[in-house]
Formats: sequence, structure tokens, C-alpha cells
Amino acid sequence: MPYTVTPTDLPEVLQLQPKVFGDARGFFFESFNAREFREATGLERDFVQDNHSRSAKGVLRGLHYQILHPQGKLVRVTQGEVFDVAVDLRRSSPNFGRSTTVLLSSENKLQLWIPEGFAHGFVVLSETAEFLYKTTDYWHAEHERSLLWNDPALGIAWPLTAPPILAPKDAGGRPLADAEVFE
Repeated sequence: MPYTVTPTDLPEVLQLQPKVFGDARGFFFESFNAREFREATGLERDFVQDNHSRSAKGVLRGLHYQILHPQGKLVRVTQGEVFDVAVDLRRSSPNFGRSTTVLLSSENKLQLWIPEGFAHGFVVLSETAEFLYKTTDYWHAEHERSLLWNDPALGIAWPLTAPPILAPKDAGGRPLADAEVFE
């Protein structure tokens, strides 16, 4: 099995540790295998889009979600380190409004599965970070929403030493009480 799967504080959000083969030459691992993902997680998802971002230290991206065409995301870091966050936005869930956090880095090679119905974001802790994610639906600008990253109702303890660098859409995110959410 190329993955070890560990549930997070939110049981649907899964941490995946790939099996890494290393020697004096470097390392090798399968970053994704549909059959192994299905066997390890019990989930069958079709990924339709891969995204790759590079960000500087202190950049905070998120908390993003699509209210229609929700996206499941399989995320990882190929260079640097980020503090990654998922927030349950399913009103029918006993964990509605709760979050879970994981440190993802090129060193630990962890991946995080964030299902449809969750907001997602991260802040870069290293000088730079390259972040890759697979999505289960395409990006639709008209359906994208931003949850306010520092909403006190979320209680996220972002590891910031200075104000984050934000895109206008993230600075103007909605607090949970006013956000469009999933049933």
C-alpha cells in the first residue's frame, strides 16, 4: 500500500503519508495512484484539474470553496512548508464550522484529502512554498467563495508573526455567520 491514511480531527479530512523510497541518489514515491487512493481511503474520485501555486512567506490563500460545483482537493507541498486548514461548511454535519490543521512540507511529503463541502486555505511558513492540488471539479469563478480567514467563530490559530499577505478576495471573505454554506 503506497499510502498510510490517518483521519484528522474532522474524520472526512484525511492525511495521507506516501511510502517513500530513498537512498544515496535521492527519493522516489508515487504521489497519486487512483486504484491505491481508492483502496486506502474507500473513496473513488475523478480528478479533473491539477493546480500549482508558488507563494512567498506570509502569503495566506483562502479559505476558498465553491458553493456550486464543489471541489474535493488532494493537496501537497513540493517545496517549502505551509500551515494547511480545512473547515467543514456542511450545515448538516455535527462538525459544522470546525476546522482541522496540518503542516504540509516538502520534507514530510504529507498529502491532505479535503472533501467537497469544506473550505480550504493555507499560509506559507517557509521563505517560499510550491503547492500542488488535484480537484474533483473545475474552477468556476462565479461560484467561488471566500470564508473570512480570521473569523473568531472559526477559532483558527494561524501561526503568524506579522499580518498575512492577502488577495483582495481573501481580505474581503465572509464570516461564517454570513457565508453561503452547504446543506
